Amino acid sequence: MALLFHRRTVLRLAAAGLVAGLGAACGAGSAGRLDRETPTSRRRLHASGRLDAPPRAEVAGDPHRGLLPLQLSGSNRDGLLYVPAAYSPGSPAPLVLTLHGAGGSGHRSLPRLQPLADAAGLLLLAPDSRDRTWDVVLGGFGPDVEFLQRALDLVFARYAVDRRRLVAEGFSDGASYALTLGLLNGDLFTHVIAFSPGFVAPGRRRGKPRVFMSHGVHDQVLPVDLCSRRIVRDLRGDGYHVSYTEFDGGHAVPPGIPEAALDWIAGGG
Repeated sequence: MALLFHRRTVLRLAAAGLVAGLGAACGAGSAGRLDRETPTSRRRLHASGRLDAPPRAEVAGDPHRGLLPLQLSGSNRDGLLYVPAAYSPGSPAPLVLTLHGAGGSGHRSLPRLQPLADAAGLLLLAPDSRDRTWDVVLGGFGPDVEFLQRALDLVFARYAVDRRRLVAEGFSDGASYALTLGLLNGDLFTHVIAFSPGFVAPGRRRGKPRVFMSHGVHDQVLPVDLCSRRIVRDLRGDGYHVSYTEFDGGHAVPPGIPEAALDWIAGGG
């Protein structure tokens, strides 16, 4: 059962590096793309919210670690990749696609998980939306899905990624987008972490990724009754495994919640 709450509707009802860039490090050509062109069929996939699984690549050499700009956009709306110091090309690492809230950026979303990334061995991919928030919130899939595809392709070409632990994560609008993309691409993402989401956009879902959600009971931006409680009820009714936590707070990700989400994944989700 698809659930759709446009963020503006919810608001009305409620009364929001290191040295070289990753693109440069990968020898990217035009705007940091991989050598292959995006075919028309791939663009049609993106217009429906679908991401094409990046091809399996033989990762060679010893790539950069630390905080790396993607250098994919040619503008100040780009994104970052964080690679933990202990990353080893011989040991595929979990990858978390972390998505910011409205008016945010990858730089602002990273602090949720970056302090935990080294201990957990996580690759963190934090792109910027093309506009002030994610495309589906503004009216439909398109430029953000295409940009996320390029970013994922680039990371998979350069780093060894554990495809058994590929996570879509976000807060607020980013949580809504993580849920939406995670469920539409459940054959790619194994887990979804959604902190205070507002909606899940409709579409043909694939696979059954496991879902962790949290929401503040005093949230005045995206009220819990209209948002997470309804989403959780519908997802469980559709057979999804959902771990759900409410906390005594507002529109935020309080200390302890990100740790709980990562412990949930480490424990088998």
